[in-house]
Amino acid sequence: MTKSIKVLAAGSLRRAWAPLCEAFQAESGTNVVTEFGPAGLLRERIEQGEKVDLFASANTAHPLALQQHGKALHVETMCGNSLCVTARKGPELEKLNWLSVLLDPRFRLATSTPLSDPSGDYTWQMFELIERRHPDAGAILRNKALRLVGGEKSAKVPEGKLAAEWLICTGQADVFIGYTSYAALLRENDTLEVFNIPADYNVRANYALATCTEKATPLAAFILSETGQHILQNAGFCGRDSVMRD
Repeated sequence: MTKSIKVLAAGSLRRAWAPLCEAFQAESGTNVVTEFGPAGLLRERIEQGEKVDLFASANTAHPLALQQHGKALHVETMCGNSLCVTARKGPELEKLNWLSVLLDPRFRLATSTPLSDPSGDYTWQMFELIERRHPDAGAILRNKALRLVGGEKSAKVPEGKLAAEWLICTGQADVFIGYTSYAALLRENDTLEVFNIPADYNVRANYALATCTEKATPLAAFILSETGQHILQNAGFCGRDSVMRD
């Protein structure tokens, strides 16, 4: 009987995960069974007793919380990410930059859900940075933001779709704040415009692995290896060595 490792992983890792697991299985002969979802909700499942070998989170806080409660043996930073802005392409975007697009009252702004999904937490941190430099602007963004994905009761993004693409192209929103790792794929859609967020406004996402059983140790080691890091970087993430440490 082929042994397998059970993983719960942040949804933003989905596109990197298949090549990672295929390479690991080819090297080790061990199968990886993965379920994806918002990291905050996955952490709650583990805290409530669900058995899992490895948890891959889009932040370090959730794995560290599991370790503190005796639910994880080891926690290690695995890779990094940041935020970008995606909008519906059109003449109204001319002469606008990323921040004026977010603040424009004509555009409905969507985000992930804070607390349930780290992407939402990072977005709210960015709103705080904006508020410090542009008084009231952060408050305006918090109030106008529609938390449409990543929550317990959010509609599920269809299989194979990116949240920004799905929300904007189906008319649920005009602008979405999400991860930079998706930017290259989003730019392939001619109906979307992707704006980079300057580093001094951006928030870096530190992804981390929580090894919950010894069975997952070889998989964690592979993800942190040169081969694993190369696969993650090919999927749009930055390497763990370049992750910002506050």
